[in-house]
Amino acid sequence: MDTEIKTGDVSLAERAYRIRRNALLMGEVQGQGYIGQALDIADVLAVAYFGAMRYRPQDPEWEERDRFLLSNGHYAIALYAALFEAGILPAGELETYGSDDSRLPMSGMASYTPGMEMSGGSLGHGLTIAVGRSLGLKRKGSNAFVYTLFSDGELDEGAIWEGIMSAAHWKLDNLIAMVDVNNQQADGPSTQIMAFEPLVEKLEAFGWYTQRVNGNDIEAVKLAFDNARNHDKPQPRIIVCDTKMGCGVPFLEQREKNHFVRVDAHEWQLALEALEALEAGRKA
Repeated sequence: MDTEIKTGDVSLAERAYRIRRNALLMGEVQGQGYIGQALDIADVLAVAYFGAMRYRPQDPEWEERDRFLLSNGHYAIALYAALFEAGILPAGELETYGSDDSRLPMSGMASYTPGMEMSGGSLGHGLTIAVGRSLGLKRKGSNAFVYTLFSDGELDEGAIWEGIMSAAHWKLDNLIAMVDVNNQQADGPSTQIMAFEPLVEKLEAFGWYTQRVNGNDIEAVKLAFDNARNHDKPQPRIIVCDTKMGCGVPFLEQREKNHFVRVDAHEWQLALEALEALEAGRKA
């Protein structure tokens, strides 16, 4: 894998490492959280924010920006980690995660946090909101893209499929969706709670330009984003990202139940050391 895809002087792999590290540091503040998801989606966020999206860190409301809508609001710790790395949030706020009066609540809230485009409360609504945003931007003549991330567990929800159908109907070629397939939700393995395969064939049948990649392979993810942006047919685009919960921290990867992770006090340092060892090996 080419880990030296550059964003300025920093590779995307380095960005993903920093996003994972930021997430672990925030998780340590509360001693628990959706760390498994933050670690699994870090590579996708690194590519989105440092290899694809247009935005101005000092002007989060810039009208020509690309929008990133986080449907699965419990992934907020992952998005905050990316927003810190992007310079949209100041580093000094990292240690306030989940605390009283913090701009970093455990579930994403657009009214609190710069760079947070929607409040991800009830699951299944991010895609439908993204459809409305995409349609509105097209009618305004904007060249901005709308990105939305949702999870495989959200495929249980009818609103997702209404969004999939309506996006194709409106030929929303400015909409790029990502679905995180980590096969884990609160009640157990996603594929057992509500079978959704063959997912690619279903999405294509609905009229979407669909790609499926290893979501923890930065080169593959970057190529998929490039293909999605450059696709020349008038249809919405989606990237199915197969990821590993806890990616980058082996003892968290191996936990049977890692939807909401409780980490013992001494384990946070072990997690950071494991992540740093992996990064050192990559650079060696």
